[in-house]
Amino acid sequence: MSLPDRRDLIADAALSTVASAGLRGLTHRAVDTAAGLPAGSTSYYFRTRSALISACYLRLAELTVADVDRWQAEHGGTDPDSAAEALAVLLHQWLTVGRDRQLARFELSLEATRRPELRADLETAGLAARSRATALLAALGASRPAQAADLLVAWTDGLLYDRLAGAPAASRPAPDVTELTPAVRRMLAAALAA
Repeated sequence: MSLPDRRDLIADAALSTVASAGLRGLTHRAVDTAAGLPAGSTSYYFRTRSALISACYLRLAELTVADVDRWQAEHGGTDPDSAAEALAVLLHQWLTVGRDRQLARFELSLEATRRPELRADLETAGLAARSRATALLAALGASRPAQAADLLVAWTDGLLYDRLAGAPAASRPAPDVTELTPAVRRMLAAALAA
């Protein structure tokens, strides 16, 4: 396995660990075990816990941008209705098969509010997704695409948080695409009008 592949494997295992055990469970040893690597492998690539957390932020950004790029290539349209339908598909993916990654993202975001040295990595990671949202909204005709992207990202995060970690999250199933589409259509329309 090449160096970049090993780093990605470790970052992915760290994200899974954070999703299942929270940040308290994020240790080099736990990540070695989750990744199926010999003891000491994680600390070889990421000497400190802060370095491991930073790797998580960067990996989250990479995976999110890949998801958005793939989504745009497969489903993205240049009209608001097809964009809303496509975004609903992406949100459904993040609420189901991408659930753990989103839970890890929320945990890691909260950690950066308590540890200023991590804030820059979180902001760098977040800028990648926002730039994609800005480009999408510009293509859809937003007069102020950066401000519209801020709104759309905030609403998307709110929807994800509510459905994954909010009070009723455990008692209701993830919404399907047909349930998500009208909500996304309203979010997109409001963002475009901003």
